[in-house]
Amino acid sequence: MIRDRSPLAGQTVKIRADVRYLGGCEYVVEDWWQNVYGESWTTANGNPAALTYALRAGMAGLPADDEVLYGKVDGLGHLVHVSEIQGADQ
Repeated sequence: MIRDRSPLAGQTVKIRADVRYLGGCEYVVEDWWQNVYGESWTTANGNPAALTYALRAGMAGLPADDEVLYGKVDGLGHLVHVSEIQGADQ
């Protein structure tokens, strides 16, 4: 289930300061998680980045949708909901 490339793909953006663990970090966006992994984060069984995101999303009350990006902070891969991007329309 591939979708059009994210308008943020290839950009370095800032994660909102209030985001747990990643707040204030620069985030190098690769693309939508679905495009990188080939399926929804909700079905990415055993994937460490998806599991970490699922825990963080549950604690933060993020929507359980696929508006989720894959990118890197300091070279490590993370999933981030678009609403967690500083200046993103929510």
